[in-house]
Amino acid sequence: MNEDLAALSARIDRTNELLQRMLAEVAKTPSTHAIFVDAGYLYAAAGRLVAGTEDRRSYDLDAEGLIEALIDRARTIFADSRLLRVYWYDGARRRIHTTEQQSIAELPDVKVRLGNLNANNQQKGVDSLIRSDLESLARHRAISDAALLGGDEDLVSAVEAAQGYGARVHLWGIEAPEGRNQAEPLLWEVDSQRTFDLDFFKPYVSRRAAPVYEAAASRPTRDDVRFVGAQIAAKWLAARGRESLVELLPGHPYLPGSVDQELLVEAEGLLQYSLRGQADLRRSLRDGFWEHLQTLC
Repeated sequence: MNEDLAALSARIDRTNELLQRMLAEVAKTPSTHAIFVDAGYLYAAAGRLVAGTEDRRSYDLDAEGLIEALIDRARTIFADSRLLRVYWYDGARRRIHTTEQQSIAELPDVKVRLGNLNANNQQKGVDSLIRSDLESLARHRAISDAALLGGDEDLVSAVEAAQGYGARVHLWGIEAPEGRNQAEPLLWEVDSQRTFDLDFFKPYVSRRAAPVYEAAASRPTRDDVRFVGAQIAAKWLAARGRESLVELLPGHPYLPGSVDQELLVEAEGLLQYSLRGQADLRRSLRDGFWEHLQTLC
């Protein structure tokens, strides 16, 4: 009996010794944090706050300067932690980097991850990428803290997955001119919340000047504008492919707002003539766009 107790006591002592060693190793390991940026949320919320619009084509974003500012802010918040990297999530046609996304990807300590962009300029697959990275990094103890700049309710599962492996998730948001731009269920799940205001983003967002066209010698005819609409449709299809066409067709004769705005801006550039307030020419432009696409069906 005494021998059994002695053996049990020895095993307990060995277990305690192992636990003490593990705790000592954990104490030596520096904390690590990463920043996860949902670029779709960033562009929409920062654009609305500073430039008064969510249309990316209406303003410029100094991504490099803003990323540096986010890193500096994280360095202050996580004072005893080192940065792993910044993860930048965005959408792109066929997941092919745009020039802007390529320049961001070349920045030090930044990893660009791309979801798809459909015909309505909506991101697809970005939330699942964020969840995959957050969960994987937390599971492998690569990070102890995650700063998540986003607002979509679909990110709740990503937060829960990371927390399940012991990581703390801190939600960063952008001040909304009115109401909220982050889902309440997301606010409920995170470990802390922080909102960046107008003064923080103002140096990195600047509204583009509207193009000014010289008075045309004559107003273009409807046929001229219809032809330009067909030209733009051919270019649009070549850039986006059949998949986007299939998504667009059920909406005929209406175009999604983002596509319609893109069509208008490009047509005005080709015609060097403003179509604002020219309802008949705008109809001809859309007719030409649709007619070209429908000939391919």
